[in-house]
Amino acid sequence: MIDRRAILAAMAALPFAGAARADAPTSGRLVEYPDMASAHAADRNVTVWLPPGYDGGTGRYPVLYMHDGQNLFDASRAPFGEWCVDEHLGRLIPTGQVRAPIVVGAWNTPLRLREYVPADLIAALPESTRADVEAIYGGPALSDDYLRFLVEELKPRIDADFRTLTGPDDTVIMGSSMGGLISLYAMMKHPEVFGAAGCISTHWPLRIEQLEGAALDAWRETVLTAWTGVVARGLPDPATHRLYFDRGNETLDQFYAFFQSRIDQVVRDAGWPPDRFRTLVFPGAEHNEKSWNSRLDVPLTFLLPPA
Repeated sequence: MIDRRAILAAMAALPFAGAARADAPTSGRLVEYPDMASAHAADRNVTVWLPPGYDGGTGRYPVLYMHDGQNLFDASRAPFGEWCVDEHLGRLIPTGQVRAPIVVGAWNTPLRLREYVPADLIAALPESTRADVEAIYGGPALSDDYLRFLVEELKPRIDADFRTLTGPDDTVIMGSSMGGLISLYAMMKHPEVFGAAGCISTHWPLRIEQLEGAALDAWRETVLTAWTGVVARGLPDPATHRLYFDRGNETLDQFYAFFQSRIDQVVRDAGWPPDRFRTLVFPGAEHNEKSWNSRLDVPLTFLLPPA
């Protein structure tokens, strides 16, 4: 039997387990912002990847914002494995499969769970369920303040320091697990900023400690009822936005099908067509950077299609 308490402890640490491995970027260039201060959220490191050709040109670029930024580019700084974002884009850009983006990786902090859990979801839960989640996560949701950091502080800094395309058509947000939740929430709360969201192995259940039988059924239905309402009310216009979900079916991802299928239906019922909404299952994929690395081409080509 899976020890879900042990998995939760691993979640509350910084990244997730995985075996992906790559060296520091061999294409493009990294720019570091150590301990970026914020008036709204915890200070954190930010790593920016500039694509090949940026330094020698004058053009402007779309921007992909990603969470858990320490896991994106350099295995020497990602103790649980990395996504190899630069390697993927280094292959996709020359063949014209994606628009070349600037990638901004906001590192996580010890407040990761509270920063990434959507506050509107917590508010929609019954009081007793809300209290359970806040006890597990260490306090109330901090996601609205984290989004203020992204929208009011980080994005203006990036737009000032680099040649960016600043509108929502050119601003994408993406993350995995709890990072999938906050990516969806970011697009719902700030559709004027984020025109697309990529939600990888989205951690819908909120809780993974042991529940069985009627207690498990009641928890899932309570959380899903809140989720479907929040998503139905918060989705932006499908004519102007793009939304990507995926999941595996092994390790922690095996618990997501119940939630994802219902959320998918909410999105379809809201009128999202296949060219604007994609939801995929990767059989055999686990909940770790190795799995996210292995399929990263798929969300990148959907979220950053050629002009």
